[in-house]
Amino acid sequence: MSAVSTSTAASVAPAPRRGSATMDREGRTLGFRLTLPTQLLILFISVFPLLMQLYISVTDWSPLEGTGWWNAYRLWNGLANYSDLLHDMRLWKALGRTAFVMAVCVPAEFLIGLFLATLFIDDFRGKRVFYSILLMPMMVVPAVTGYMFFILFQSGGPINALLSTLTGQDIRLAWLSDPSLALVAVMLADIWQWTPLMFLILLAGLVGVPDDQLKAATLLGASWWYRFRTIMLPRTKTIIIIALAIRVIEAFKIFDTLFIMTGGGPGVATETISVYIYKITTNDLIWGYVAAIALAILISLSVLTVFAMKRLEAARIGAAR
Repeated sequence: MSAVSTSTAASVAPAPRRGSATMDREGRTLGFRLTLPTQLLILFISVFPLLMQLYISVTDWSPLEGTGWWNAYRLWNGLANYSDLLHDMRLWKALGRTAFVMAVCVPAEFLIGLFLATLFIDDFRGKRVFYSILLMPMMVVPAVTGYMFFILFQSGGPINALLSTLTGQDIRLAWLSDPSLALVAVMLADIWQWTPLMFLILLAGLVGVPDDQLKAATLLGASWWYRFRTIMLPRTKTIIIIALAIRVIEAFKIFDTLFIMTGGGPGVATETISVYIYKITTNDLIWGYVAAIALAILISLSVLTVFAMKRLEAARIGAAR
């Protein structure tokens, strides 16, 4: 009887569709043909500017030559632009200031954001109101932020007035015209605007920590600091790396706020790499050299990004274990 049942089941079972593989292949082919124009457009938008930049970077071409960029080969100079950027002290000083801004702003934003995120894990009265207030700076246009802090740090502005009230003395610090103070004002503006982003990312990571582990640790008598150090931080390691990577890249590109506040001055005291590139692009019009600088920075940032992604993957694997 079992043999009969087996043969019956075999006869009832549907036979494999011989044309299914062909249909899948045709479906993939059709999908590729339908998306090919979009793929080519995206490839053109991303690759063409890069190739154009590489082409111009090995020439002395500029708009003042009176010829189109496609004729830049007539001004071919080989790798002279790349050799020049290695000896451009103004460029390296601008990179140093940019690195200094990153080294100060990103850790400050991370620590303040992490502290605020730990406060917002639990519910409390007025949480939604404070949450909205904390996120407001992030919604402000960077140029508007620059103008706001430009007014705040005037010699007769609110910052000096507040310091005068606190100290009982008449303080008239020239924040934006003093080379030793101008960069401090710019960094304070950057910290004010982008700490909310760090807070938002870190809060999302802390909220995602399994609650049962925290409750179990609490029942076993673990202190808050021990729970935070051994459970919450390891579980949010991937989120922390992502947040730091985002802010490092954005801090490297700081321009709007700084340019509105100081214009890179006084002198070149606040001239970061973005401001430096802007000045030699619009004032000096040496576009071949600018292309070489931008391409070198692109390659450097790409290498750092790959390194960060490898660390991120290692952190993800470690957290999974």
